[in-house]
Amino acid sequence: MKSLPLHACTSSISSAIINRSYSLLHFTALVALFYYRLSSFLSSKPKPSLPYLLVFASEMLLSIIWLFDQAYTWRPVSRTTFPERLPEDEELPGIDVFICTADHKKEPPLEVMNTVLSAMALDYPPDKLSVYLSDDGGSSLTLQGMREAWLFARSWLPFCRRFGIKIRCPKVYFSSLEDNYSGPLHSLEYEEEKEKIKGKYELFKERVNKAGEIIGSEEATSSKDHPPVIEVIDDGPENEAGIRQAKMPLLVYVSREKRPSHSHHFKAGALNVLLRVSGIITNSPYILVLDCDMYCNDPTSARQAMCFHLDPAISPSLAFIQFPQKFHNINKNDIYDGQLRKIFVIRWPGIDGLQGPVLSGTGFYMKREALYGNLSEKDVMRLKQSFGHSNEFIMSIHKIYQYSSIKNTESSSKLQQEAQFLSSCTYEKNTLWGEQARMGFLYHSVVEDYFTGFILHCKGKTSVFCNPSKPAFLGSSTTNLNDLLVQGTRWNSGLFEVTLSKFCPFIYGLSRMPLLQTMCYGYLALQPLYFLPLWCLATLPQLCLLNGIPIYPQVSSSWFMVFSFIFLASLLKHLEEILSTGASIQTLLNEQRVWMMKSVTAYTFGSLDAIMKCFGMREASFLPTNKVADDEQVALYQMGKLNFQASTMILTPIITLIILNMVSFIGGVARMFIAGSWNETFGQVFLSLYILMVNYPVIEGMLLRKDKGRVPTPVTLLSLVITIFLLCLGHMTLRW
Repeated sequence: MKSLPLHACTSSISSAIINRSYSLLHFTALVALFYYRLSSFLSSKPKPSLPYLLVFASEMLLSIIWLFDQAYTWRPVSRTTFPERLPEDEELPGIDVFICTADHKKEPPLEVMNTVLSAMALDYPPDKLSVYLSDDGGSSLTLQGMREAWLFARSWLPFCRRFGIKIRCPKVYFSSLEDNYSGPLHSLEYEEEKEKIKGKYELFKERVNKAGEIIGSEEATSSKDHPPVIEVIDDGPENEAGIRQAKMPLLVYVSREKRPSHSHHFKAGALNVLLRVSGIITNSPYILVLDCDMYCNDPTSARQAMCFHLDPAISPSLAFIQFPQKFHNINKNDIYDGQLRKIFVIRWPGIDGLQGPVLSGTGFYMKREALYGNLSEKDVMRLKQSFGHSNEFIMSIHKIYQYSSIKNTESSSKLQQEAQFLSSCTYEKNTLWGEQARMGFLYHSVVEDYFTGFILHCKGKTSVFCNPSKPAFLGSSTTNLNDLLVQGTRWNSGLFEVTLSKFCPFIYGLSRMPLLQTMCYGYLALQPLYFLPLWCLATLPQLCLLNGIPIYPQVSSSWFMVFSFIFLASLLKHLEEILSTGASIQTLLNEQRVWMMKSVTAYTFGSLDAIMKCFGMREASFLPTNKVADDEQVALYQMGKLNFQASTMILTPIITLIILNMVSFIGGVARMFIAGSWNETFGQVFLSLYILMVNYPVIEGMLLRKDKGRVPTPVTLLSLVITIFLLCLGHMTLRW
């Protein structure tokens, strides 16, 4: 008898038809645009000026990036899971949860512990679930927080299971106005237990905060220089440990050794240490990776992921299940595009219809063996050359499907020594960890998720995008401009690092992946290069306008319709995507503005950073995003006002281009009415007007606002000086 399917995949035929029709029409218009531009070279008129050629090159680059982006929309799909059809609990495989934190000052231990507790409370057999926390800061405060979290979990987990609590992050549960209880309404027993648990949670918070006051002032450990610390969190007599282990997941604190003289490869290095340490302790066949601020919002996510991993039809080639990143602190306007709507609502469902979504940093269930590479090798010496010289770990490699959670771990000094050896800073020397696209989470790029997922797909592996109606995980998004653009700089630096390496998707991926999948990775590879056409189109047409040089066809020309169609079609397609996902027109303006800002800052600095690292002029660096927001910053965000308390280097390019376009627009309008040249200059005037309309909040922050989040006056003055320089330079070169 054939068993019922664990999941269903539905193709969005109507969306595919709309997307493909738009792509065909838009592509046809682009061909016409190129014909117009190229025909000007062959005409009897004087050769086009250098600005004309640069604008044409920008249009070509934008068109190429657009073309690669269309692969995401070719075959969008949606998926449904049926967790109730899974095998009995005793037949389910084990899951190791990896949570990473790096700086207890930017990532408060209390917030991290809430994530840990939500992971421990997943709706999954506790003897099949283990939670590992990687503390790259080596903070004794985080370790103490883990011990306190364990003590609170002894009450919190039974409470969640007994009453079927829907949201199992304590902080969210106790602050929520909704009823997260799945039992009878107004149950007296439930209300009594809730008050007891709330009291214990307040005590837990008090103890963690008190530890922060005591330890924080005495903390002497350097985040870049400390020995390895491995501790299996437990308490009480050994004869009770086995009983509690049967009811509670294993909880392990891991702080790998860090020394200034050794490279540690940031998050990828931390994950590989967790991979090895967990390999000799629990060795679960599946791994859930979470950022320290990304708590488990839906306790059933593990069962949903198993609906794919346990399907024999797709499991052999399936590497990971990616859930979307969603955030609990997004305001209704989402002024910083923090929800990443384009990625998780449009692109990932689209690429899911191909070979599967890109690995996205957090919220994914990975098959352990997918990270180990070729497991057919049996020779112990060769395995040691690849995996390192730990006999215990080598033995674990071929026992992935033999889950055996340890009991009485404290008595196992040998296991403790082996775990410390595996987390030492010299263990990976002369091995293949993170190297040569062989095993583990890959190094040589700060976007280890993108790089690792890309290599897995090149090896023929597949992935699945699971986007249930209730968010599986919720995290904290950036709520100020500085963090947004600094984070974007880091991401795009990592993307461009891969593009400049031998693993460039256009070279390494084309022969190893289907064409459309390669195009999807190609789009991400080229994304940092948006800065070239954006800088060009935000300056050259404006300078040409002020100097009486037309760049676009006359309004009376039929060719003007081609440019108009391309602009309007792109805008309408963007609007259709937004409205179809339930967002508002304001979202369109916000996304356009953030894209422009990122292009002239994050994409620019990220690309330059990657180029400098490629030539050995700069070392890789990583700064975790600050998860601590002050009240003033939060207030500005909730009011929907951009916070311009950012570094001068980040703000100056944005303000300079706004001032230049203001001058260009005023000068262009004057030229249109005084000289009567509206037919020749309308396209350039409209371009400046559109840039100013989209970026009105920047103008407001520069000229109208008086609060602390306004654009600093020194930045405005510096940008004005640079604008005057550009105007003078344009006048001298364009008139020459």
